Formats: sequence, C-alpha cells, structure tokens
Amino acid sequence: MHTMRISTHGNPSARHGPDQVLCDIADYVVEFEINSDVALRTSQSCLIDTLGCGLEALEYPECTKLLGPIVPGTIVPNGARVPGTQFQLDPIKAAFDIGTTIRWLDFNDTWLAAEWGHPSDNLGGILATADWLSRTAVAAGKRPLTMRQVLDAMIMAHEIQGCLALENAFNRVGLDHVILVKVASTAVIGKLLGLDRKALIDAISHAWIDGQALRTYRHAPNTGSRKSWAAGDATSRAVRLALIAKTGEMGYPTALSAKEWGFYDVLFKGNAFKFQRPYGTYVMENVLFKISYPAEFHAQTAVECALTLHRQLDARGQSAADIQSVTIRTHEACMRIIDKQGPLSNPADRDHCIQYMVAVALLFGRLTAADYEENVAADPRIDALRERIRCVEDLAFTRDYHDPNKRSIANALAVRLDDETELSTVTCEYPIGHGRRRDEGIPNLIDKFKTNLARRFPLKQQHRILDISLNLDALCATPVNEYVDLYVI
Repeated sequence: MHTMRISTHGNPSARHGPDQVLCDIADYVVEFEINSDVALRTSQSCLIDTLGCGLEALEYPECTKLLGPIVPGTIVPNGARVPGTQFQLDPIKAAFDIGTTIRWLDFNDTWLAAEWGHPSDNLGGILATADWLSRTAVAAGKRPLTMRQVLDAMIMAHEIQGCLALENAFNRVGLDHVILVKVASTAVIGKLLGLDRKALIDAISHAWIDGQALRTYRHAPNTGSRKSWAAGDATSRAVRLALIAKTGEMGYPTALSAKEWGFYDVLFKGNAFKFQRPYGTYVMENVLFKISYPAEFHAQTAVECALTLHRQLDARGQSAADIQSVTIRTHEACMRIIDKQGPLSNPADRDHCIQYMVAVALLFGRLTAADYEENVAADPRIDALRERIRCVEDLAFTRDYHDPNKRSIANALAVRLDDETELSTVTCEYPIGHGRRRDEGIPNLIDKFKTNLARRFPLKQQHRILDISLNLDALCATPVNEYVDLYVI
C-alpha cells in the first residue's frame, strides 16, 4: 500500500504542477494497453448484463418518466440512441438516460472495498458518447468507433473507479460513491473525444471540484429513488466536463491537494488518497455480477442462504410461518448499510434492507425486482418476519471481505423454529456472481440477458442481438452505431 504524492506549497498563491493522482489517471488512460483476455471477455459479459438491466428497468414507470429529451419531441441529428427506446438525444442526456436505466433496479455489477459502487454505471456516458461520435463520423464519411473501443473504455473506467475505491472510503465522510463514476467516466470519455494528456488532466480536475453527492438518499430517514438515477447523473456530468475540457477550458492542477480549498481539506478530512495497486485490469477481472437477485450486493449471499432454508422448510412440511427467529451473521459493511429496522417507505428503502430481502426469500422462495413494490410489501407476513430477524457481525467475515485475495461477501443464516428446533446454519461466502464462481455464473448471466431481451424485442431481433453480443470477435469489430441500432424498438 502506498500514498500518492501530493505537492507541498511554500507559496500558497503560486500555481504548481498537477496532483499526482490526476496525472496517474490521465497517463493510464493515454498509455495503458489492454492485453488481458480475461478482462476483455469479462467486459463482454458486463456489457450484455448491464444493457439487460437497463431493458428490465424500462418496465417501471417511475424510471421511464425521467427519460427522453429535456424539451419534449426534440430529436438530435446524429444523436445517441437510448437502448430499448426510440429516443435519439444529445450525448449528455443520453448518458443520463442510459445510466439511469442501468442502475434503476440495483441489478448491475458491483465492486466492494473501502468504498462500494457499480462500475458498469460508467457505460451510460461511454456508450452515449461513442454512439454520438460514431453517427457523427458516419455522417461525415468517416469511420465510426467500434465496440472494442467501448469494451476497452469499460475496462479502464472499472479500473479507475475500483482502484480509487480499494482504500478510500468516501462513505465515511458522507459522500456518495457516484463521485467515482464521474471521475472515471470523465477520464475515459475524454479519451474517446480525443483529448490529449493535458486536457484530460484538466477534465479530471473538474470532476473532483464539482459539488459532490451526499449519501443521504441511501439512508434512513431519506432513502429514496434518487439512488437509482444518481449514477446516471454522474456519468452524464462526466460527458459535459469532458466536452468543456475539449474547448480548451483551463483546469485546476491542485484540485485535490490545495491547502484549505482542495478536495482533501474540504471533503476528505485533510487526508490524501491511498492506493493498493497501480491501474491495470484487476477490477474488471474481479468484478462482481448480480446474476440471480436484484439485491444490494452485501445481501446476495444472505438471499442464497434464505432460499436454501426455504427449500429445507418445504421439505419438512413447514414454512416461514413456523420461524421463531433468524440470526444473520454478516460483515461490517452489511451492518452499516442495509441492517434496517422499522418502517420501509418505498422500493428504494426495501432493496437496501437485508431483513426485507431475507424475509421475502424465506416466505416465497424468490426475490425479484417486483417484490420491492407496494403490492408485495403490503403483505403483513413480511414485516412480521422482519421483526424476528437480527444481524450480528462476524469479525472473520469482515476480515475476509477486505482481504484482496478473498474479497468474500459472506453471510450465514441460523433459524430457530417455534418448537425450539434449530435448523443447521447455512453459510455462503461467495455469491454466484463472484469471480470464484465465474464458470458457474456466466451461463446464468447469459440466461438473464436473454430474459431481458425478451421483455422488449421480438424473437428475430433478440437473435440478431445475441448473435453479435455472444461472439467476442464479431462484437469487437461492430461499429458502435450499428450495435446500438440493434436495440432500437
């Protein structure tokens, strides 16, 4: 582990060279060559899973009401298309729309460390920018970008967001993890726009200077649906900042380290960022997929355990109605984020409550996005069972959560029945979307994608999308605009 260098200023009024953190991000984006087959193939899986999550979200009016042009009826010539819709928008609003659909149901990929987040959120800005640039190029008789450039940008955005998250807990100072979406998206979108190293540093500096989102919309008493569009907002802001930098607008070299007025002093308690490893392809290679359940990731293994227990109860001729109490042994991050008691006011509250997720799984033997809606939540059995579920921290689980060689997300459920019988504790360390279960998970991920395609497109169109998406060589060679056109309804 090492701490990145920051400037020391004898004269606080003098301008200095850019912070090393800014330089390292820009140098990575400009110079690093991606030659990891594992990262590339994982990015292919990430692409289809992320787009599929967006397609499923289009079934929810609370999501779709936010989509479309700011001025109704506006169509942008050569603008970016929003998959699953007929919208063709400027790249900033398209990035918001794509990013919002991706994140709406909390079903896209996850990265867990000192900070949490969902690196595929960056696809909103990446795909919108690449599509707009490609359509503009074709209109001018030039060559469009290819999907290989999109996959490479995804790998780099994952890496920037994930490496910043490994040792730096923005949540500890009340900031939301979407700040890292904005920083990572700004960097890779700047590359797509052709910014040179200096302009990239300028753009990235603006991302740190922006006012940053508070986590208040993720926690009681204010948990709400903004958490489902915050990443769309962040990745769209990144497009705007990269475009501003493209005009030659100046940057702010010590945006992080400036005494009193820089990010470290204003928002990070005076601490410089720490880094566990240099930028490469580690994050994409080890990213976590949400394959089976649209649940906050710290609860994924708890839901797996609950479904196992549901089957055991059924085999015994019993049900959740016979449960006296449930104890969840878990890790510290889970305790801090999703251990909730008391009333839950909306779907955003429910999908961040481990007791709710476990109760639904125990009662019904399932957990779907629809289970967070009012008609399901109104079932009095859910809250009655929630009251009988408690969480306790297992220090070993917490250690393994932070161990870079394990990165487990363990939960263990112990159930006591009304007749005082105790079922055998069910433990799950790694969810099906974990790198250690990749061979098991990818077929299920593809099935999830097929299910989501079927929600929106006729069979022939589904097959066209699958034929290209599941063939890595064909996907990489496909012009971005032609690939996105496959998703137009």
